[in-house]
Amino acid sequence: MTKRITVVPAKGRSVPDPEAGDLLPVDGRDVPDNVWWRRRQADGDVKLKDVEPTTTKAAVAAKTEVAK
Repeated sequence: MTKRITVVPAKGRSVPDPEAGDLLPVDGRDVPDNVWWRRRQADGDVKLKDVEPTTTKAAVAAKTEVAK
Protein backbone atom coordinates (compact mmCIF):
# COMPACT_ATOMS: atom_id res chain seq x y z
CA MET A 1 0.00 0.00 0.00
CA THR A 2 1.31 3.41 -0.96
CA LYS A 3 1.70 5.96 1.82
CA ARG A 4 -0.52 9.01 1.35
CA ILE A 5 -0.26 12.61 2.51
CA THR A 6 -2.72 15.49 2.56
CA VAL A 7 -1.59 18.62 0.76
CA VAL A 8 -3.10 22.07 0.23
CA PRO A 9 -2.01 24.59 -2.38
CA ALA A 10 0.08 27.52 -1.16
CA LYS A 11 -1.69 30.88 -1.19
CA GLY A 12 -2.11 32.13 -4.75
CA ARG A 13 -0.99 28.86 -6.37
CA SER A 14 -2.89 26.59 -8.77
CA VAL A 15 -1.40 23.12 -8.66
CA PRO A 16 -2.31 20.34 -11.12
CA ASP A 17 -3.07 16.92 -9.68
CA PRO A 18 -1.87 14.36 -12.23
CA GLU A 19 -3.73 11.49 -10.53
CA ALA A 20 -7.13 13.23 -10.50
CA GLY A 21 -6.64 15.18 -13.75
CA ASP A 22 -7.68 18.51 -12.27
CA LEU A 23 -6.36 21.28 -10.03
CA LEU A 24 -5.76 20.67 -6.34
CA PRO A 25 -8.74 22.09 -4.41
CA VAL A 26 -8.18 24.98 -1.99
CA ASP A 27 -9.11 22.77 0.99
CA GLY A 28 -6.55 20.15 -0.08
CA ARG A 29 -6.60 16.50 -1.04
CA ASP A 30 -5.20 13.16 0.05
CA VAL A 31 -2.51 12.26 -2.52
CA PRO A 32 0.24 9.63 -2.90
CA ASP A 33 3.49 10.42 -1.07
CA ASN A 34 5.70 10.44 -4.15
CA VAL A 35 8.35 12.49 -5.92
CA TRP A 36 5.79 14.70 -7.72
CA TRP A 37 4.18 15.96 -4.51
CA ARG A 38 7.44 16.20 -2.57
CA ARG A 39 8.84 18.35 -5.39
CA ARG A 40 5.74 20.58 -5.28
CA GLN A 41 6.34 20.92 -1.53
CA ALA A 42 10.05 21.72 -2.01
CA ASP A 43 9.15 24.37 -4.62
CA GLY A 44 6.63 25.98 -2.26
CA ASP A 45 3.60 25.11 -4.41
CA VAL A 46 1.91 23.02 -1.71
CA LYS A 47 2.03 22.60 2.04
CA LEU A 48 1.33 19.51 4.11
CA LYS A 49 -2.00 19.74 5.88
CA ASP A 50 -2.12 18.80 9.54
CA VAL A 51 -4.35 15.76 9.83
CA GLU A 52 -5.96 14.94 13.15
CA PRO A 53 -4.86 11.53 14.39
CA THR A 54 -7.47 8.82 14.15
CA THR A 55 -9.08 7.77 17.38
CA THR A 56 -8.18 4.27 18.46
CA LYS A 57 -10.40 1.95 20.50
CA ALA A 58 -7.96 2.24 23.39
CA ALA A 59 -8.20 6.05 23.38
CA VAL A 60 -12.01 5.90 23.33
CA ALA A 61 -11.98 3.42 26.21
CA ALA A 62 -9.62 5.62 28.22
CA LYS A 63 -11.80 8.69 27.71
CA THR A 64 -14.87 6.70 28.74
CA GLU A 65 -13.17 5.53 31.95
CA VAL A 66 -12.12 9.09 32.83
CA ALA A 67 -15.66 10.37 32.24
CA LYS A 68 -17.17 7.84 34.69
